[in-house]
Amino acid sequence: EGQLVEPGGGLVQPGGSLRLSCQPSGFTFDDYAIRWFPQAPGKEREGVSCMSPSGGSTYSSDSVKGRFTISSDNAKNTVQLQMNNLNPEDTAVYYCAGYKPPYEYWGQGTQVTVSS
Repeated sequence: EGQLVEPGGGLVQPGGSLRLSCQPSGFTFDDYAIRWFPQAPGKEREGVSCMSPSGGSTYSSDSVKGRFTISSDNAKNTVQLQMNNLNPEDTAVYYCAGYKPPYEYWGQGTQVTVSS
């Protein structure tokens, strides 16, 4: 059965950068829409970045626009989330999800902590 693996994450100072990766295991990302969902303590998951199945369209929420970039590396079958100018409010467990109806896969989540 397929699953998503999320290397990356960690501790970074305010204003710093991190790159998260989302890698499928047991399948490829062909024709999958990909989304990133941070979940801060005590809050619900909030979709902040997504990529269309073709990779030709991306979306970023207002809270991360201009700071977060979602991109794909087709050669490595990986989707990445480049996060710049991080602030403490970005601290959360970040989940990636892949959608290709009727299939839906979620990663296990990776912790991102922004603190001085």
